[in-house]
Amino acid sequence: MTDTPPTAEQLAEDVADLTATVNGLTAQLEETQRLAESLQGQGASPVSNGGGAEQPAAPPLILKLSGEEYDQELAALAIWVEYVLAPAFLNEISSSAPWCERWWEHLPAVARLHALWLAWQELTTPEAGGYTGPSVWARDHLRPTMDELRSPTGPFAACATKPGSANHSPLRQPTVQPLSQSSTSG
Repeated sequence: MTDTPPTAEQLAEDVADLTATVNGLTAQLEETQRLAESLQGQGASPVSNGGGAEQPAAPPLILKLSGEEYDQELAALAIWVEYVLAPAFLNEISSSAPWCERWWEHLPAVARLHALWLAWQELTTPEAGGYTGPSVWARDHLRPTMDELRSPTGPFAACATKPGSANHSPLRQPTVQPLSQSSTSG
């Protein structure tokens, strides 16, 4: 191997390659920073500089909220149900697919619709769900949730079962006897 010094043309080519690499890495870094800022704006925790990345804060389950926090989360969910879910994804009301226009008065419906909304937020964001996110959401979240909620035995079973019918009758929730009151001796 002979170590001949590179020609001016080779050096110029190497410098051009390095410049292109640095420009590409700079663009990637800027995009990563933009995505991180976008996620932080949506409530995610910032990434720590301590070696490992902190997990973004998980959104709260609505059933764990109370007072004003619950009211605010329910109001945001109601907007999504009214302007996205109902017009685009609910089918006609029937005895085999009941619906309740006062769904927020059915705690099982609130819990399931909130989970559905959280999945919607995650999977319909291109950065998180990619191009197939909406399809995955429909298959894995929308259909099972609607099948459960709108089942003839679901939480809306005693509510509207025909179009134009504004019947609302929350089902009686089963009771559970506290463990301290039950007989545990055998």
